[in-house]
This record gives sequence, structure tokens and C-alpha cells, in this order.
Amino acid sequence: MTSSYFIIGPALISFSGGRTSAYMLHKILEAHNGALPADVVVAFANTGREREETLRFVHECESRWDVPIYWVEFRDAAEGFERVGYNSAARKGEPFSALIRKKKRLPNWQERWCSQYLKVTPLQALAEHLGFAPGQYSEIIGLRDDEGMRIFRGLEDAEKTGRRVVYPLARAKVCKADIMTFWSRQPFDLKLQPWEGNCDLCFMKGRGIRKRIIRQNPARANWWAEQEDLTGGSFDRRDMIADLVGEIRRAPDLFDPVFEEEHDAECGLLCAAEAAE
Repeated sequence: MTSSYFIIGPALISFSGGRTSAYMLHKILEAHNGALPADVVVAFANTGREREETLRFVHECESRWDVPIYWVEFRDAAEGFERVGYNSAARKGEPFSALIRKKKRLPNWQERWCSQYLKVTPLQALAEHLGFAPGQYSEIIGLRDDEGMRIFRGLEDAEKTGRRVVYPLARAKVCKADIMTFWSRQPFDLKLQPWEGNCDLCFMKGRGIRKRIIRQNPARANWWAEQEDLTGGSFDRRDMIADLVGEIRRAPDLFDPVFEEEHDAECGLLCAAEAAE
């Protein structure tokens, strides 16, 4: 019986930088005896707002598992992306800022196009650069079996756009508990709480989570507040970033409740299928 993780190329494995997609990569490597075929590649798209812990985790996966990973970032240029690495990856939101300047507005609760343009599009551009014809290669995506609606939306979107998407974790009936058990037994791990997510203040997170993150490191709010000031817009219909910061300053010891399930998807998996042009 063929393993759910045996990948037939050409294929691009989308590595979001979270535990779930890292688990998927590990299982795919196992199915291929530790070495991927030449026409099966792994790629990580950096938005510039990923946590430093995420960047270290991606680097550790490629180093410990001896697997080449293409690091790419959005560029407003003909090729659409630039290859970077752990040391040269943007850490101050530069790709995201460039996209906002190009679009002349912010992504928000109605137009969640940041994942599409910062994650999906650069990966597709990389695939084309590598000689993978559109619609003729598989996109390997780390959605679990317990993320059913996201999978259905992804498949529906792929059918509309002529993409070929594959969800090995769903095929293998893997759930969140399986992922956490696996990482509890590994010699290294992503140094983030599950509710923190890879993108530091993603507007899809609950306000309690975002306030908690700002309390832990107030500087994380600076870039987000600056983008709202520059565009005169808002990422979230509920609150401006400056309002959240103001609430924290007025009540620094008051902690809002945090519900982990408000946002447990890795950046690039939650919104891409619902992006607005």
C-alpha cells in the first residue's frame, strides 16, 4: 500500500514554518527514505512579519533533516519573488510593506489577500522559475484532517484556477493532537505557543491574543500601527492597533481571555483560498 506521504513529482511542498507543515515534511522525507526526488522541492515564503522563532525553526528543520528548502519573498518585480536565506530573510516587514504600497491599501477582514500575494504567488512564481508548468505540478499543503472546511475551500479554489493541490495529512487522517504528540518527542521544537501563530499580529487572531502578544513585546505593534497610519486604514474592523496599545497602557495588568482556537492555522493556510483581488 502506497504511503499517504509518498509524493510523485513534479511537486512543490509548501512549508509554512509551523509545526503542522514541519510534521508533514518529516513524514514525506520518511516515505522517501530521507531524500526527495529531484522534481519534488520544498519552499518557505517569508512575509517579513514571521516570528524569529519561526525562522529559526525552518532553518533547524533544513539543517537537522538535511533537506534543501527554498526561502522566497515577494518582490514587486517581473519575476515576482527573490530567493533569500535564514541570514538574509526580511525581519522588519519589508515584503509586506512593499505589497501594501503596491496595493495602496491594507488587507483586512474583508480582503484577506496578504497570504495570497506574500505566500501563494511567490511559491507559484518559484515553481514556474524551476520549470514546473502551471497546473502540471502538485502543491503539497499541510492541512490536517480536522481542518475539513479549509480543505474543501482549498479544493474548490484549486478547481476554479486549474491548480493541483494535495493534502497528505488529511489523507492520513492526522489531527492536531497527533502533531503535538510528535513534537513533544523531538529533540527540537518551534518555540511558540500554539495560539501565537507564525505572523506576529495577524488580524485574524482574536483581540485577546493580540493584546497578550503586545503585552509580551510592545515593539511588535509598531509596524502594524505604522501601516495603519500610512494608509489611513485598519487591518481589523474591531480595533486599530493604536487602540489596543492604548487599552494595554491604561490597564497593563488586565489580561483578556485567550481562546486558542480563534486562530490556530499557520500563516498561508487560513486565508489564501479566500483572497480578494
